[in-house]
Amino acid sequence: MLHKTRGIVFKTTNYGESSVIVQVYTEKFGLQSYIINGVKKPRAKINRNMLQPLFLLDMVVYNKPGGGIQRVSELKNEPLLQSIPYDVIKTSIVMFLNEVLYKAVKHQATDENLFGFIFHAIELLEHQQEGLANFHLLFLLKLTRYMGFYPEVNQNINADFFDLKEGVFKRYKPEHTLYLSPPHTQSFNMLLQYSFEDMTALRIGNDERRYLINKLLEYYALHIENFGDVHSHEILEEVLG
Repeated sequence: MLHKTRGIVFKTTNYGESSVIVQVYTEKFGLQSYIINGVKKPRAKINRNMLQPLFLLDMVVYNKPGGGIQRVSELKNEPLLQSIPYDVIKTSIVMFLNEVLYKAVKHQATDENLFGFIFHAIELLEHQQEGLANFHLLFLLKLTRYMGFYPEVNQNINADFFDLKEGVFKRYKPEHTLYLSPPHTQSFNMLLQYSFEDMTALRIGNDERRYLINKLLEYYALHIENFGDVHSHEILEEVLG
């Protein structure tokens, strides 16, 4: 049976001489693997360039209950990304976000709210012209809401520490080493107050941004089983300066 669904490309792997297996996070079916034949042929209806990391898709697919590799009937890039593939900063952001999402989103279950968040964020990045340096920080923080470990909102203005293990702000230093301390706690709390729409007003220095992204990745590793190491942020920070 054929189904129409939107999708987001997570990973594309070569299969045989001219085919690929592409992992797509779909709106209707969650994370799925699709085999697409002939993508490397000169006149391919679906070619490899359409399957770049975090490209947005409009698809007609076959869906067999019980998982396994599925097949695609129709596929197109919708909306077509016209700035991300040609902007070195946006491309670097996408490569980093893609690595995080590939490690974090592992379930096949449908989650339309999570899908909508990722899809909308990529659309925003496509059209955003300013304030890009902190986009990935905001994305990672907001993604935690859908992953189940969003930080407890700080109601205590005297909280100097953020406990990475418990996900809460505290007045006193935790008894372990997995925490943020001043002034990083205040920077982290400030991030929680911003949205993508007003991020151009967000001012964080390069050194502080590097520190916070490393701590956010540590936060992810504490709360997602087998999350592992992420390295693409090092390239991104070089691009951002």
